[in-house]
Amino acid sequence: MKYSIKSIQNNIYPEVMNDFLNYLSTIKGKSPNTVRAYKVDLTMFFRFLMIYKGLVSNDVEFEKIPINEIDKNFIRSIKLSDLYAFIAFSEEYRNNGNYAKARKVATLKSFFKYLFGKAKIIDENPAAELESPKIDKRNPVYLTLDESKKLLLNMDTSDKNYYRDYCILTLFLNCGMRLSELCSIDVNKIKGDTLSIIGKGNKERTIYLNPACLRAIDDYLTVRDTSKVPEEEKAALFISSKNRRINKRSVERIVKKYTYMAGLDNSKYTPHKLRHTAATLMYKHGNVDIRSLQKILGHENISTTQIYTHVDDERLREAVNSNPLKD
Repeated sequence: MKYSIKSIQNNIYPEVMNDFLNYLSTIKGKSPNTVRAYKVDLTMFFRFLMIYKGLVSNDVEFEKIPINEIDKNFIRSIKLSDLYAFIAFSEEYRNNGNYAKARKVATLKSFFKYLFGKAKIIDENPAAELESPKIDKRNPVYLTLDESKKLLLNMDTSDKNYYRDYCILTLFLNCGMRLSELCSIDVNKIKGDTLSIIGKGNKERTIYLNPACLRAIDDYLTVRDTSKVPEEEKAALFISSKNRRINKRSVERIVKKYTYMAGLDNSKYTPHKLRHTAATLMYKHGNVDIRSLQKILGHENISTTQIYTHVDDERLREAVNSNPLKD
């Protein structure tokens, strides 16, 4: 009997964890990135419990602690205090901030909700009263309009990948797409001035391409070489130097490279910050309303989009100065 690599690798996880991850993927339709994040959090959680409950010796490396033999009886023994101990561990020994801890809380609540409501493995849900750490709302980090222009104008036109990299930065700055969305673009999904992409949660959405994006794509397509690209990846718009679909790490390096060349603080700017930039520029200079911006960015909840209503200090200054009592 033949086994796939994936099925063999799944044997390193508890059966209930595999069942939960399969449920997320097949029933809930969560994206591979989301499922991977849950897997990372739960793996850390179970390894912590093996230590916390004294089931492994102290000389075993954390990353090598086996968790595959964790069974339903072990799961039923988990209490709310164990969950809080794990969150404390992630803060003290893993230096997790509130965002990372909140994600772990969300993972645990989802996992135990599944065990209680769907799998019927536990009679009480220990995560029902688990509280998430308070997250202070922070204004997004973004490039100004002048900095955005500077970034594009200071690219090395003699670089062999100039047209590809220019296209990547242009799409980020104009469309506000996510890193994973950009990497997944297929040429055949571009129809006129529209682009269909698979966004967060495997949801398809349409992105409208402005003239700058269309020019950048056309210029790149004239030099895009797929002669050495495997057949199954020829549809990819962005091709790496290794003749494969470009990956996230490569795009992150491209952003670092060109923000540095533009004299910007490249420790601050990532692909996600360029997404913030596009949203901020549309809101500040394009008078885009918050509902339209929500659809452009693919936000499920309007509250996520509302961070962009707090970024324009100049508008606030003008509003205050418009008060008839200002003098």
